[in-house]
Amino acid sequence: MNQVKVNLSDRSYRIVIADDDFQSLSKKLGQLNLGTDAIIITNSRIRALFAKRLQEALSKLKIIPHIFNVPDSEKSKSISEYVGIISRISAIDTKKRIFLIALGGGVIGDLTGFIAATYKRGISYIQIPTTLLGQIDSSIGGKTAIDLPTGKNLIGAFYQPKLVYSNINLIKSLPARQIRSGLAEAVKYGIIVDPKLFKFIKNNHKKILDLNNTCLSYIIKASSAIKARIVENDETETTGLRTILNFGHTIGHAFETAEGYSNLNHGEAISIGMICAGEIAHSMGILPSLELKRIIDILKLLKLPQEANKGDLKAVLNAFLRDKKFINGHIRMVLPSRIGHVFVTENISYNLIKTVIKKRMAR
Repeated sequence: MNQVKVNLSDRSYRIVIADDDFQSLSKKLGQLNLGTDAIIITNSRIRALFAKRLQEALSKLKIIPHIFNVPDSEKSKSISEYVGIISRISAIDTKKRIFLIALGGGVIGDLTGFIAATYKRGISYIQIPTTLLGQIDSSIGGKTAIDLPTGKNLIGAFYQPKLVYSNINLIKSLPARQIRSGLAEAVKYGIIVDPKLFKFIKNNHKKILDLNNTCLSYIIKASSAIKARIVENDETETTGLRTILNFGHTIGHAFETAEGYSNLNHGEAISIGMICAGEIAHSMGILPSLELKRIIDILKLLKLPQEANKGDLKAVLNAFLRDKKFINGHIRMVLPSRIGHVFVTENISYNLIKTVIKKRMAR
């Protein structure tokens, strides 16, 4: 069992990286003493795979589980799903000490975290991410949100979990496409601050795609540690440091939104977004050609897309212009100058952005 601590004073918590059968989770929950009843938010597919083992672990601690299913898609983060879950929780929350468990990927983690942040002005929750993307990125840092039809994560809050339990065994049944999606975020961490991680992924890409435990443990721990350190120094994005975590996301989210959260999953959209950011930096004379090639090459090795399906350029641009990262009418983007270093800028030509986006739409 590996651990990474997120140091945030009274909001501090542990990220536990394990490959056991929920034993380390039981140990940690016993120490935390969060409550007598656990509301487990998940979907039917994940419930069939893992809920029984989780229930057994909770029962040993005399914690009563209540399982709530949500749809297996980004649609779970809708206002209607949010209100529905809140209503169900309030109906059983009588003379109980409840806490929430997010059992699923980033979508379920976002939804559960936002419910925890807003129900009764805040209750405890833990994250049990069942995707690689969740384990290395979205479950860490306390960003919670739900979507509007006009864009992703437009209603949200910063609210930290009490524990993140990243069990490698929970991702072994994932489709290869979801594994690759998570690896896009690991590549992001390598590009923004960690050339060693970037090199490790490149040199071990075959083992990683084959779900080698040692390799997975390394990238999950390395990515978790990077995000933990950034969150510690800029929990609510007030100093600007946490902004670097948005590398690839500004344009990536535009592709994701324009395609209705269906044709591209999150990691695939971020893969294209990172290439777009690299091409913008290269066109501005900031990123050398060789470094841009290294970014594109590693994404190819991981079988991640370099362009989106042919679609509506106007829809992508509209989604881009609605991005919440606009500051005083100017888009704020994270651009790379080399592997291991990025910077934040608002001085970008819209025509250049439009040209790069159009280039990455397949014809």
